[in-house]
Amino acid sequence: MKIDTITIDIIKHLQDGRKSLKKIADDLSISENTVRSRVNQLKNEDILSISGLVRPEAIPGHCSVMVGVKLSTMHLVKKGEEFSQLKGVVSVSVVTGRFDLILIVLLKDNYGLLEFYTEQVARIKDVQSVETFVVYKSYGLKLPYIL
Repeated sequence: MKIDTITIDIIKHLQDGRKSLKKIADDLSISENTVRSRVNQLKNEDILSISGLVRPEAIPGHCSVMVGVKLSTMHLVKKGEEFSQLKGVVSVSVVTGRFDLILIVLLKDNYGLLEFYTEQVARIKDVQSVETFVVYKSYGLKLPYIL
């Protein structure tokens, strides 16, 4: 799908996920069918998803962590896909620098770092090392509630 300025404008309006397609169309002076068609195409091509997001530290007993993962293999995409299936993992990025992968993980009182590492990460082969960054306070970080 070609992403043009109208599509970008539609995406910007969808930051308020409850905004109606009609209101977006009126604001952009285009037809509601155009907005609907583009939103559906963005969703079908996995470019856009519309969901409720939360600030993890605002929910009692919840927190988020970022985990840097160093692998002993160069199968980064395959390993990234494996990590993306673990409980609590919100996102996985293949990155440059001292880590191969960066994970964002959502945790709660009865599913913390110990459970994440011993029950989930331990199942994945070729993990050389991990480094955990606990998020005490974030500015703008909102995650889908997946637990």
